[in-house]
Amino acid sequence: MLNDYRKDLENAKYAVEAQGLVKTFGDHRAVDGVDLKVPTGSIYGVLGPNGAGKTTTIRMLATLLRPDSGEAKIFGYDAAKDSQIVRQLIGVTGQYASVDESLSATENLIIFSRLLGLSRQEAKRKANELLEEFGLMEAAKRPLKNFSGGMRRRLDLAASLIAQPPLIFLDEPTTGLDPRTRNQMWDTIRRLVKSGSTVLLTTQYLQEADELADRIAVIDRGRVVAEGTVNELKESIGTSSLHLSIQNNQDAKNARMIVERVLEVQSAVSPEGGMITAPMASADRVTDLLVALREEGIQLAELSVQKPSLDEVFLTITGEGLNESQAQLHDQKGGNN
Repeated sequence: MLNDYRKDLENAKYAVEAQGLVKTFGDHRAVDGVDLKVPTGSIYGVLGPNGAGKTTTIRMLATLLRPDSGEAKIFGYDAAKDSQIVRQLIGVTGQYASVDESLSATENLIIFSRLLGLSRQEAKRKANELLEEFGLMEAAKRPLKNFSGGMRRRLDLAASLIAQPPLIFLDEPTTGLDPRTRNQMWDTIRRLVKSGSTVLLTTQYLQEADELADRIAVIDRGRVVAEGTVNELKESIGTSSLHLSIQNNQDAKNARMIVERVLEVQSAVSPEGGMITAPMASADRVTDLLVALREEGIQLAELSVQKPSLDEVFLTITGEGLNESQAQLHDQKGGNN
């Protein structure tokens, strides 16, 4: 079926183009004019606090909800008018991929494959291929009710790839996973893009966005409040900072005066007195600073330059900090996005 649209996909600059998406539930305006452009062949992250409108936006793009106003195009096809075509071009995760908890992973994948039109032989081959890809071969014959949370999430993603869709929506794909399984999922997502897919993911893990996303949209109160690469978002809230660790704490006061004089900035000293942090507007002045410190006989134990963290971006843009503990708590409570 995808072959019918292959030429259109190859010529599409954007996998997703959304303009002015609005969705209201009663008196609540969950999505309030969202604009998005997702370049074909990229990993695009959608971040935001709980209740920001991330999942509602994804559901509209995936034809699962009809927007009250605005439009969304998937590889140039209108998500509302051409919904049958769009559904052939996308894969969606977010719900458990099973039809029967008592059936094995293999049996469930075969059923999904058959529902998508694959022959019995093709379905079996596809199931084995996906189970191998996601490291589930050893548990292939085990009933799903005995799967761990991490195994279930991997099976969810495997099921969404049966038709090898060119666009994959991942709604918080690694929520609740241990660090090792999360890293395995990240590797799989990167391989999907290398093989030609485009991935749009929502996440509450800032490290995940930092590791994976080529571009990020920050959604807050139903609107896109920032968009760009990770570096662009970090640079938007301020310059990089210089971190100096002084070998002899007795030199800290003198070193701080030199830092402020040479860099022409205000600096901060750690309570222990051995670490100095200062904003760095110009990298050229760092060389002058090192020369000045050496002339004063001040020795450094360590020097590093750090950009603002994605946590700081969230605090600045949305007024809320997101971290893994918040995300896990939200997941346990079953909150809405």
